[in-house]
Amino acid sequence: MFFAGVDVGSRTTKAVLLDAQSRVAAQAVSDTGVRGAQAAEKVLGTCLSRAQISRQDLTRVVATGYGRKNVPAASTRLTEISCHARGAHKVLPGVRTVVDIGGQDSKVIVLDGSGRMVDFAMNDRCAAGTGRFLEVMAKVLEIGLGAMGGVREAAPSRRAPINNLCTVFAESEVISLLAEGRAVEDIVRGVHASIAERTAALLGRVAFEPPIVMSGGVALNRGVVAALQQRLQRPVQVPPDPQLIGALGAACLARDEEAASRS
Repeated sequence: MFFAGVDVGSRTTKAVLLDAQSRVAAQAVSDTGVRGAQAAEKVLGTCLSRAQISRQDLTRVVATGYGRKNVPAASTRLTEISCHARGAHKVLPGVRTVVDIGGQDSKVIVLDGSGRMVDFAMNDRCAAGTGRFLEVMAKVLEIGLGAMGGVREAAPSRRAPINNLCTVFAESEVISLLAEGRAVEDIVRGVHASIAERTAALLGRVAFEPPIVMSGGVALNRGVVAALQQRLQRPVQVPPDPQLIGALGAACLARDEEAASRS
């Protein structure tokens, strides 16, 4: 038996394939583009090819994410919150708080000792502090996202302050800072600090506890992770392939569903 999780995000689509022993058999990532259904089929097909199995070998498929309704192969469709909680608990069983910063929204999920969700908070009304926010800032600064992540934190006095949380106004603020001659690296640090501040405010809406794990594509940005650790004065763990945590959780839940149906 094989179980698949497909996470159709606003920016990227991910799939993870588990075997009957809950081992990862294959995984894939692709840009979502304007056709989420095609992106979902692409990553699922890639996983099947890499695992050398056919569509008939799939027992269950759980879809999640922004475009979960656009996954034709889905047996079940679940929220990102459930899937990120399950995925984070699988890779780091002791996790109590999950910070998921995706392409268009941010979420904080609080778990109990058994990995069950007990509370959450979500920012889904504005792209501030998300992957989209980073993309816009990288374009204005004319540097790649990878280069942004490589800018390490320094003394807070080195940061160029980004006071606007709105992506549009923050973009104008960055343009003004460049016109003033501020160093690109210091502006990047200010961008990272802005995301950390936004995330800390989201964490303040729940009774969060350590250990804290960060999932989602923004977790690949080491500068954001460092800024968040500095803001919280707590360590923030980043699992391998953090952008795949939602798809992994969806695959785990597909396996859980099958086990429950057979009990």
